[in-house]
Amino acid sequence: MSQGEKIDLHHHMVPEFYSAALKSRGVDAAAGAPLPHWTPDVSMAVMDATGISKAYLSISCPGVFFGDAVEAKELARRCNEYGSELKTGSERFGYFATISQTIEEDAVAETMHAIDHLGADGVTLLSSVDGVYLGHPDYWPLMDELNRRKAVVFIHPNLPESAKNIRLEMPGYLMEFVFDTTRAVSNLIASGTMERFPDIRFILAHAGGTVPCLAWRLQLGDFVLDKDGKFPKGTMHYIKQFYYDTALSPSPYMWGAVKELVGASRLLFGSDFPFAPDLLVHAEVKDLANLGMTEAEHQALYFGNATQLFS
Repeated sequence: MSQGEKIDLHHHMVPEFYSAALKSRGVDAAAGAPLPHWTPDVSMAVMDATGISKAYLSISCPGVFFGDAVEAKELARRCNEYGSELKTGSERFGYFATISQTIEEDAVAETMHAIDHLGADGVTLLSSVDGVYLGHPDYWPLMDELNRRKAVVFIHPNLPESAKNIRLEMPGYLMEFVFDTTRAVSNLIASGTMERFPDIRFILAHAGGTVPCLAWRLQLGDFVLDKDGKFPKGTMHYIKQFYYDTALSPSPYMWGAVKELVGASRLLFGSDFPFAPDLLVHAEVKDLANLGMTEAEHQALYFGNATQLFS
């Protein structure tokens, strides 16, 4: 397999207007990570240097909602129009639509507009917004639309308000991100969302957070939570329906856990650039290459699984 066949499913765009919108609201970091300087050319440079042939762009945490639903809707539309321009201008970019997760009608309408008119390849959803986690019934009209389209949905963690008050000497993205992903996964299963909307293709960032490590423990919910038959196939069945990206997780421990849990066909390459700077992306690529993958696993991770996902 040539090095130029990597497809990056976890690659962020940080347009200047988006950074300006955040800073005007007093936000200059994403869960403790400073907002990076970014342009499409900056992405192209690291893609060329690390053998990434295509990157699917997305807006990261904290998304577009800062207390004003109207402003969130407008900022989401601007991000999606920008993503569409980049995709139209270069075959090396795809993009996941940004959705304001506050007013359901707006979320559904923007999903339809982004996919039907702006060519979005899927949708980015934050694990939680304003204390409401994916899986809550308020999201079901959106999930119904996504399920009808068999959409690809990239789930990116957010930093919940509760985590901001934890007195630990480390930024939120270092640990709290992986916990928020796990909370969202648990709620998607326990609420019956995964059973109700089986055709949505969910991608989990950062190797699924702590899901691979806690999978056995999470399935205890089969005995204590599922009183109404909301997840009749059992927790483990639904955990295996997610896709897991490798962003910031290129270790043999991750590879062994996730491959054992869901198999190599559910793993996708992700870099987390530019929040993971170029030197870190190089390290991710190097460490993944040293995992001792078979040629079939190598091709599936870097290219084959993503190609099949969007076919």
